[in-house]
Amino acid sequence: VQLQASGGGLVQAGDSLRLSCATSGFRFTSYAVGWFRQAPGKEREFVGAINWNGASTTADSVKGRFTISRDNTERMVYLQMNSLQPEDTAVYICAAGPWPLARTIRYKGQGTQVTVSS
Repeated sequence: VQLQASGGGLVQAGDSLRLSCATSGFRFTSYAVGWFRQAPGKEREFVGAINWNGASTTADSVKGRFTISRDNTERMVYLQMNSLQPEDTAVYICAAGPWPLARTIRYKGQGTQVTVSS
């Protein structure tokens, strides 16, 4: 099983980034997929998830700024992040599990670093 996140980087406050996650080794359409993040010294935080049928949910902290999407044919998961703020700085981790994913992770990857400067 692999979930390879990419697209992170260093941006300024107000900028946008799009993260991608390439997956393999599990039945993609059987799981919700989504994103968590972990900042230094903080616990892992649920960002959002999308189910096989397109139903999605996002954390209140990113609602209206972040959008999750998936491509079931290509086995890809995306996180469009707009209006980034310094508090969004974290390692973003791609994960898969039962809907709505927030409480139960079945698979996860290594993550990609997002750093937002003020």
